[in-house]
Amino acid sequence: QVQLVESGGGLVQAGDSLRLSCAASGRTFSSYNMGWFRQAPGKEREFVAAITGSGGSTNYADSVKGRFTISRDNAKNTMYLQMNSLKPEDTAVYVCGAGGISWYSYRYWGQGTQVTVSS
Repeated sequence: QVQLVESGGGLVQAGDSLRLSCAASGRTFSSYNMGWFRQAPGKEREFVAAITGSGGSTNYADSVKGRFTISRDNAKNTMYLQMNSLKPEDTAVYVCGAGGISWYSYRYWGQGTQVTVSS
């Protein structure tokens, strides 16, 4: 069975950094895209970043470009999101997706990890 587990969230101050991880189990997804989305209370889910199966190509939302870096280690079946220069507007639950056939469409989802950025 497929399971995605996010970790690394927490409470930080503006300007700080966090590194999120998404560990996949049950099967590998080396041939498919993986991505990060976020959702704040009362807001719709927002695309953050995505990466191709081999890790050779990435895509970022304009709001995080230059601050966040997505990567994956297929040997560990794990995806990462390095978040630098965090802003209060980055506060959200960050959710990972796997089995993607495009940048924005995914078959499997994790439960999310909370990121809170104070001013």
